Amino acid sequence: HTKASLYQTFPAEEAFELAKRLEIHYTPKHGSWLNIAEIELNVMTRQCLKRRISKIEKLSQQLSAWEQERNSSKATVQWQFKTTDARIKLASLYPKLIRPVIDLASH
Repeated sequence: HTKASLYQTFPAEEAFELAKRLEIHYTPKHGSWLNIAEIELNVMTRQCLKRRISKIEKLSQQLSAWEQERNSSKATVQWQFKTTDARIKLASLYPKLIRPVIDLASH
């Protein structure tokens, strides 16, 4: 969407006032930023939430400690990889080519 879509929904004066308050941030078409968030949540789950935590206060403390450690270590997410690696990691997403069997004896 753009700010112009506000003018399709609201009267011009109201659309103008709303448009002044908006700052549009474009995200990747295919949601690459979601991949980064998903990777980080997976790391948190493996490192912090792999056991049962019975009290919400304890959970909050554990998550806060994990977050502080993660931030202080300046952890990064390596989410891009080469095409050859993608074909291995994402093999299930690539179409399977079926090659016809040609019977040379019948020709």
